[in-house]
Amino acid sequence: MEEQTLITTYRDLVRPLYAYVSRRCGSDRGLAEDVTQETWLRAVVDWKRKGLPDNPLAWLKTVARNLIINHHRRTPFVSLDALPPGWEGGPLPGGDGDGSPDISATVSWGLARLRPAQARILEAFHLDGLKVREIARDMGLSERAVEGRLKRAREKLKKKLAPFVRSGGTPS
Repeated sequence: MEEQTLITTYRDLVRPLYAYVSRRCGSDRGLAEDVTQETWLRAVVDWKRKGLPDNPLAWLKTVARNLIINHHRRTPFVSLDALPPGWEGGPLPGGDGDGSPDISATVSWGLARLRPAQARILEAFHLDGLKVREIARDMGLSERAVEGRLKRAREKLKKKLAPFVRSGGTPS
């Protein structure tokens, strides 16, 4: 792969990649920057060997998502005291970048423990802001199927987080 192609691709995709990553890191800017940088380092190595993938942004998002999941699986947890009292698992707190790092980390920890399809549908709706019809189109499902899957995924996430919300404890 030519260096100029790589530079052009970087310039075109670094902002959408960082936006994708930062929505998943809440207000933890350092983590978002680290994940974005590590994603690009992996892209350079892989793309120089194999060439540019058909959909480079999708490739980058997949790598970034896996890096974030791995980070939350390895990281010791912090207190959930910042979680709003009585939070029932509605819209994911911290998903739009204005939440506490504790909440964002907690939600990411829970998402990392769901089945990948459940985590992806929650991410698409709550973090990426896609509408049900857009998710249905992208996944090749009916809107009703997406609504049902969203409901079940929210319930699973709520169950994963429930012990920590009630106790204010920390996931292990």
